[in-house]
Order: sequence, then C-alpha cells, then structure tokens
Amino acid sequence: MVRFDQSVCSSLDEGLRREWLETNGLGGFAFSTIAGLNTSRYHGLLVAATQPPVGRMVLLSKLEETVTVDGQAFELSANEYPQTIHPRGFEFLREFRLDPFPTFVFETGGVRIMKTVFMIQGENTVVVQYELVGPLTGKKVELKVFPLIAFREFHGLTRENAKLNREVGIEPRMAVISPYYGLPVLYLAHNALEVGADGAWFRNFQYRVERERGLEFAEDLFNPCSLQFDLEASPATVIASLLRKDVASAGAMREAEIRRRESVVAQAPAPDEITRTLTSAADQFIVTRQTGKTVIAGYPWFSDWGRDTMISLPGLTLPSLQFDVARGMLRTFAHSVSHGMIPNRFPDAGEAPEYNTVDATLWFFEAVRAYLAATHDSNFVRQELYNVLADIVAWHVRGTRYNIRVDADGLLTAGEKGVQLTWMDAKVGDHVITPRQGKPVEIQALWYNALCVMADLAQEFEDAHGRKQYSTMAGLARWNFNRAFWREDAGCLCDVIDVTAGAEATKDLSIRPNQILAVSLHYTMLTKERAQRLVEVVRDQLLTPVGLRTLAASDPQYHGRYTGGPAERDAAYHQGTVWPWLLGPFISAYLRVHEGSDPALQQASKWLEPLESYLMNEGVGQIAEIFEGDAPHRACGCSAQAWSVAELLRARAEITAGAG
Repeated sequence: MVRFDQSVCSSLDEGLRREWLETNGLGGFAFSTIAGLNTSRYHGLLVAATQPPVGRMVLLSKLEETVTVDGQAFELSANEYPQTIHPRGFEFLREFRLDPFPTFVFETGGVRIMKTVFMIQGENTVVVQYELVGPLTGKKVELKVFPLIAFREFHGLTRENAKLNREVGIEPRMAVISPYYGLPVLYLAHNALEVGADGAWFRNFQYRVERERGLEFAEDLFNPCSLQFDLEASPATVIASLLRKDVASAGAMREAEIRRRESVVAQAPAPDEITRTLTSAADQFIVTRQTGKTVIAGYPWFSDWGRDTMISLPGLTLPSLQFDVARGMLRTFAHSVSHGMIPNRFPDAGEAPEYNTVDATLWFFEAVRAYLAATHDSNFVRQELYNVLADIVAWHVRGTRYNIRVDADGLLTAGEKGVQLTWMDAKVGDHVITPRQGKPVEIQALWYNALCVMADLAQEFEDAHGRKQYSTMAGLARWNFNRAFWREDAGCLCDVIDVTAGAEATKDLSIRPNQILAVSLHYTMLTKERAQRLVEVVRDQLLTPVGLRTLAASDPQYHGRYTGGPAERDAAYHQGTVWPWLLGPFISAYLRVHEGSDPALQQASKWLEPLESYLMNEGVGQIAEIFEGDAPHRACGCSAQAWSVAELLRARAEITAGAG
C-alpha cells in the first residue's frame, strides 16, 4: 500500500510534490495533489473522455469542502490565489493512502473524516464519499460541499463569462448541470439533506506548474450549487457522471470496483508489494477505443501513440498474463496499417491518424515476437498478423512516406528536412533539436530484429521463399551495419549516419542511449565482445539511478535541467534528460552480455531500487515520464508514463525469470 503519514500530508511542499491518479479505462481520469490543491490545468476531479479514449474535458475541477463540528467551521480544501494559499485544509490531513484508491483522513474539531475518490471502469463517472471514522464523540458534524466546474477542453483554461448557464436542475437526490450549449451534461447524484442553487464564480486560481512551464496559469471556476450533509446520520456521497446514477448504488459500485482491482493485482507475476503496485499502475494505461484495446502513452496529456503502445505492450500485458488485451492491441494497430506503417498517434480531436514515425512500425514486430514467445499463439499471428507484417516489409523495401526505404546496403534510411521520425522528436517551432535524418542506429537495430522475426515466422508457417528472403536481407543489414556504425576507438556505435542525397555520409558521434537497442533487442547484429564494450560505455556515460540520459554529460549540447518555457524544455527533452523506460533495455543488454549470471542479476535488481522507491513514494504508485539529467534527478513531464511502468515491470519479470 502506498501510504503517507502526517509528516508528509500536513506539509504543503511535500503534498504538492505528490500527485494521485484515478483512471476509467476510457482515457478519462481524476487527478490532483495529495494536498488537495490543483497546481495544473490538467488537475480535475472528473476529466471525461468524451470520444474515448480522447476528446478529454475538465468538467468537474474539484469540490470545496467545509466541515462544521458543533458549530465551528473547518475548511478541508486548499487553493492557491495570488500571494496566498487559502484555505489550508492539508493542515488537517493526517493520512493519505491508495487503498486501493485515493483515501484521505482528516482530523479536525475532535473528529476524523475519511474521504475516498474512485472512478468506475468503462464510465465517465467519479464517486466521492465522506464518512466519520474512529470512536463516535457525540458531536454534531455537518459537511457542506461546493462543486467547482470548468467545462473546457483539457488543454485550455476557463475565465468568467456571461455565456454560462447558471440554472441547475434540482431533482430528488440529483443536480443536473448544463452550463454551455453543445457540451455534455453533468449529473451530480447525492444524498445531501439540502441543496442550494445560488451560483457564483470563484476567481483567479493560480496553477504554479503552468507558471513554471511558461504558460497561462490563472483560471476562474464556477460553483453552480452547494450540498449540505449530516455526517452523523450517514456517510456523504457525491457521484459526478455523464450518466444518470442512483446515489444508492454507490456502495455496490465501490465493492465492484474493489473486486475488479483485486482481480488485476491478483494477476501480478509476483506477490511482492512492488510488483503488485506496478501491475495496478499498468492497468491504468490500458484503454478502449472503438477498434479495440490501446494504450494511453501518459497521463495527464498524452493520447494513444503507436510507438508507446508497442514498446509498452510486453510489460503492460505479458507478465500479468493479459494475453487477450495484448491481442486486442495488436489487432487494433494491425487494422490501422497504411502504406506499411502503423499510426504514430491517434489525434486527440478524432481526426485521421498520423503516420509520421519510422520506429513505431518496427516496434510492432518486436511486440508480436514477445507476444508469441509468451503465448505460443501462432494461429492468431498466422491468421491476422503475418500477411500484415509481410506487407509492411514490402512497403519498406519499395519505399513509403517520408523517404522511409531500404538502401542498397540493406539498412533503413528515413527522413526529410524538418520532420522528426524517431522517438527523439523535439522541435522548437521549425527548429529540429535532434535532427536524425538518414540512418539512426536504433532504427537499424529494430529493422534487423524485424527481419529476423519474419524469418522465424516464415519458417514456422512453411513460407520457404519468405524465409530465404528475410534471412538474406538480415545478413546484408548485419554486415553493413557493423562496417558503418561500429566505432573501434570509442567501443560503441554512431548515433546517426546522414546519407542525404548528393552529400558525403556524415556520422553523428554523440553518445546517446539509442545504441543500447542494438544489444537489448531479441536479435542483435553485434558480436559478444562488441556488445560488452558498448554496454560499458553506456553504463559509464549515460546511466543514472533513474534511467539513461539522452546525451552524455560531457557533450557540449548537454542540458542537465528541464526548466523554463516550452522552448527551453524542448531543448533539453532529448539533450540530457533521463528517461526511465530506457533502464529496461539497458538491463536486458547488461544481462545478455553477462549471460544472466547471479552477480549480474543482483546488480540489475539494485539498479531498479531507486525507481521502485520513487514508485512507492514520490510517484504515488506511478512512474514519471522523465527526470532531470543532473542530480537529484527531479521528476518532470507526465506524472504517469506507460513505457516507464511497462519497462520496469518487464525488467523485474526478466530478472525474476533469470533468478528462477
């Protein structure tokens, strides 16, 4: 159980550093700090996915709460306004825990109040409950709740306006809120004794994280009604939903959700607390879109990305034996293949998918290989995937979008000016931060791996012509890769070979983590001796306690901090920032070159410990997208990232299997 005591909960700084996350399997979420103070435009109590898993809108921002004990009022919420924090409800917070969902225990006026927040799987519904805990004191305890609504696209902000419809539909145990024409209706089911409908604007909330990011950071929120409860008589319940819900069903919904979550962690590959917490975290990224299962790349702002889905799939689904989910993901993207490419991104507004990546499609092959190795489900691969994979290879041979094609040397070249096709894709305006046009090292590793996967499948499916073709292509790629990319003087690989038409090939000698994939992927083009040397270079130059730096600290282009506005942050995104997901490939590579020895397994386990500690402490059951390159490696970016969780879970499973 992730748990924090009063020393953390009553400290504003400690509370704001820790964010809790609830998700609904549709792309919607509830998200805030354990202090109860929203520091970001993405914080909200009901962020609904109106076009699952996208079309996300912050409908209900938060609940303002005042508890009255024998006539004395105490405010439990917290907000930041210009030059002040008011109220300061976190000072009454004695405990926060995930049990299994966010649970807050307040103590004030001689009574203890427990608040829980949970979402319903498959619905844009959040349930908030309050109850007295501990010995009854005979005190009169009342609770008044003021919902604050935003009703905006989740990247935006709301300001006071005259267009808002202030009218609230008051029905028995229900308040119906429809503030803007054409937007969803919010239903607040409740068991309040009294409902007040005198609406008012709460002005000038300050979001400090947005200010730090160099973005607009002030918002006005509207309070459409108030709800008055008698906590002595019964627990208070508020159900905020896009559906009409019966407040009397809250208990049954709670029990059903507890059972669902228990069934998820019961599938954890090991019974220890870390593995169970990671398995629960992994479940939050698996969502449904009309075509089937997919993966939200990161909360709060990413949608489902092809690259992230394929990298994450083995860790999110296979250790926990969720093979049907894995099949659904593979099927979803197989149906979306176009010109030999899977989508890089399904846009948030529901437009046509974007096919602007060279590596996502190649990761698709590795995801299929990992699925087949775990399930031996060759019938599914033969019937639904093999022809799709063969067509992808054919498109790459003859050429597809963005000059992606096989060169005469058997290696894969890609790119055009101003377009970022690899995972190192940061741009500032038209300026490309890490131009990797030509032949990036990890693309060659993925291409070779894909060809070997195809050769194996062709043999299993008795495709003799395919077996010969793919094996020959793989052999040519391996020969020329070693000749072109290996740096004998440095004991590692070039990052990119630029083969722009009409120019002499140039080599990017930056020390970056992309080369680790040439060792970690199932099929490698390197000899054991070269692989060992490469792993040592990466260890010495890039390894940190929380993952691999994207650039060696000795490089003049290195950025050790991830701060400032969008331009400053994008300039650092792949120029030294640490990505925890890369620790997974590094550990796989390290175990490979040390042949899975006991000392290597022990060392690999030690390398995971800082991230595991982060998971149970600062991460509140999740792993962040990135960390700063310089110590103490502050967490940045998305608070919860799919491939960060997936690769940590996969690496733990690999270590466990090796030790077994």
